[in-house]
This record gives sequence, structure tokens and C-alpha cells, in this order.
Amino acid sequence: MSQPALAADLREGDVIRVLLEQHIRIRDLALAVRVANSSELRTIAFNQLRTLLAVHETAEEMVLRPMSRRADHEIAAARNREEHALNQVLSSLEHLPIDSDEFGTRFAVFERSVLAHAEAEEEYEFPAVLAITDEVQRQRLGAMLITLERVSPTHPHPITAGSTPAQWAAAPFTAMLDRTRDALGRLMTS
Repeated sequence: MSQPALAADLREGDVIRVLLEQHIRIRDLALAVRVANSSELRTIAFNQLRTLLAVHETAEEMVLRPMSRRADHEIAAARNREEHALNQVLSSLEHLPIDSDEFGTRFAVFERSVLAHAEAEEEYEFPAVLAITDEVQRQRLGAMLITLERVSPTHPHPITAGSTPAQWAAAPFTAMLDRTRDALGRLMTS
């Protein structure tokens, strides 16, 4: 079953549906970065992608990963390792000139890795969570995920990536710093 079809079969607010819908948005934004025909458009798309990935992965590690670990420890551990590696690359990308050859080369590798990670979640992790949860549990997890995303960091923080306890300990503080940095950045460019 395709991921959009699976998402449509789940109730709105179901944690798996929310994550599947975000995966679609991540794919769209990655494509937008790759095909942007100006620095401005590429910067806008990359900043949107970076923010979505940062909040998505943080909340996912805090909400979904404990359930995944209950279902299959190795699946959860593999996704955490991938997220840690992706977070490091994303952090390096945000410090490169957006139109540099190095950015383009690194982004191409990063995009493939992000898409492979999303596919692994969709193929292994999400079905494992679906198998051990009911609709009510997934609705609660979905509400928790959405709430945490509203207060999650908006930039990558490799030191906490891939660790649920580290995310719970650091995310509130890094989110406050990131969101302040973003607001100041917007003021400086307006």
C-alpha cells in the first residue's frame, strides 16, 4: 500500500498519519531545494526543510521511538543511528554557502539519506508501532507529537540527535535558543 493511501486510512491526528504526511512534505521540500533556480528560493526551501526536519526528528525521537523500542529494539536503534548521522550532515549544510558546489554535492547525498531513512521508518518502524498500539493510543501519541513539535528546536543539534533521553533533557532549552535566533534573523533581514 502506498504511503499516501496508508495515511488516508488512518484517522486525522494518528501519530503514524501525521508522520507520513510530514514525510510527503519533506520529500517535496527536498525536491524544491534541489530544483530551485535562485539563491533566494533555495534558501527559503532549505530553511523550511531544515526546520521541518529538526522539529520532526526531535518529536519523533521523544514520542514514537519509545514505542518502536517496545516493538523491536533493533528497529528503534537503527532509526536513532540514522537520525544522529543525518543531524550531523544537516548541521554542516546550514553553515555552507547555499550556492556552493560543496552544498550541492553534500545536499544530494543528504537528500538520498533522508529519503532512505523515511522509507525505513515507513517499511519497518511504522508497521511495528501499528502492531502494538490501538487507535486511541496513536491519537494520544499524535497529539503529543504535534504539541512537542510546536516547542522543538528548529535547527539540528547533533549532540542530542538519536537519543530520547538527551532530547527530553535538552530540547526545551535548545528550542528556546533556536526560536530566539530565528526571530532575530527575521528582524535582521526585514
